[in-house]
Amino acid sequence: MIDARLLKVGLAAALCAALPVHAQEATGTSSTDQATQPVTRLEQALALAYDANPNLLAQRGVLRSTDALYPGARSAYGPQVSLEGRHQFAWDRTQLQTGNYAAIDGFASTAALIFTQPLFSFGRRFASEQSALAQIDLGRNQLRLTEAQTMFTVIRDYVFLVRDRAVADISAENLDLLNRQLSASAARFKVREVTSTDLQQVETRVAVGRAQLLNAQGSVGASQSRFLQSVGALPGTLAPPPPLDPGVATLDEAYAIAEAESALIQAASARERVSRAELAAARAEQYPNVTLQSSGAYGTVTPYSNNRRTTELRSAIVVGVPLIDGGSRRARIEAAEQANDADWRLLDAALRDTRQTVAEAWNTWRASGQSVEHFRTAAEAARKAYDGAVVQEKAGARTTLDVLDLARDLLNVRTSYAGALANEYVARAQLLAAMGRLEAPLLLPDVRRYDPEDNFRNQRWRGDVPLITTILSGIDSVPVRDLETDRTYRDAAANLRSGSTVPAGQR
Repeated sequence: MIDARLLKVGLAAALCAALPVHAQEATGTSSTDQATQPVTRLEQALALAYDANPNLLAQRGVLRSTDALYPGARSAYGPQVSLEGRHQFAWDRTQLQTGNYAAIDGFASTAALIFTQPLFSFGRRFASEQSALAQIDLGRNQLRLTEAQTMFTVIRDYVFLVRDRAVADISAENLDLLNRQLSASAARFKVREVTSTDLQQVETRVAVGRAQLLNAQGSVGASQSRFLQSVGALPGTLAPPPPLDPGVATLDEAYAIAEAESALIQAASARERVSRAELAAARAEQYPNVTLQSSGAYGTVTPYSNNRRTTELRSAIVVGVPLIDGGSRRARIEAAEQANDADWRLLDAALRDTRQTVAEAWNTWRASGQSVEHFRTAAEAARKAYDGAVVQEKAGARTTLDVLDLARDLLNVRTSYAGALANEYVARAQLLAAMGRLEAPLLLPDVRRYDPEDNFRNQRWRGDVPLITTILSGIDSVPVRDLETDRTYRDAAANLRSGSTVPAGQR
């Protein structure tokens, strides 16, 4: 599940604009070439991760392997033909009378051709076919979840690195400001305009400022390592991220989109269909299995010589009816029923999880977006207050402690402003992810989209025998119902939605 948890003043307008992210330049360079070049734009980072992130590439490979389940299931409708050849030596001894034996031996060669054509399995094979389709659908939605997680991680790491660099710059400016204050206080101390206590107060704040700068620089290093991990390239001078519009005006709109498009909900629905098909297959084991069996054999009259030959042709409709098995079929059915019921409950859980993530991201976005303007105003006011206090201190109207407190306020509010900008942007990305819309083709219209249908189209018909497979699949589907429809929610809270706690446009 996706987890929720720069910047200069000019970035605020970019973050609040309402346009989707666009790739600004299309290059012909490979992913390897791009990885050796520092990343400077969010579009570059997203495109590189989409093409080369190992987790994403691995999930695509898993889906391609899952695609092979469908032709494997369809192949069960087709005939099976086997050829058996044997060249054997036989030796037998028979007692004719007491102490009198007759022995015979020799070599003989035989061959047999066996043909088996499944006809009707009371839904076993159709359930297996539907299970394969549901597993493919599950795999596709797991790929969507992995892609959304990858895109979210890249956005978060990019924005947080911009934030941490901004905080480091702010900390450096704060230390420079305190050093100037220390120099001024030291000069005034020499002429006895301030006391030693005043000077020591400034020295204390300078030491704290140095520690804060070191911590900020350490955070930048940690953020850069996370950036490299998610993007696969080193960061350069990062440009402000482009506008990112969730595309919804109300929380109810966000809920509606998420319930229709969320990969988490669709994955849970597919998983329930998988276990439902497995339940149908287990139930079908109680019923007969009808096959056509034919064979042809070319053998010998005796097993000791090839001198005289026999030829046999046999054909039969075989009906196998299970009778007594000690309760193993009933046990498998019970296990499948409980597994399907659990998956149905997990569908309800997925709905709850999705709504919770949507509501959390929505309120974080609204709160952060509206707090950005307040922090910007506070930063401007804190700067003016500090500059004014410095002048007043020289005139004796302010104490050194007053000036230091205002310097600390300026540092804190600027740091909070940078954090609010980052949190607001990340909340937008989290909201898009929760709605099922944080996908590279939507974020980067120019990117070459990975289409899982391409591999499935290549695999789809490999297990089919023309005409036979289609007819037998249709016949086998008759006893099995309701394997393709989505289940309804059973949760008593399915109609409950958390509301927005941040009034729109609050200032």
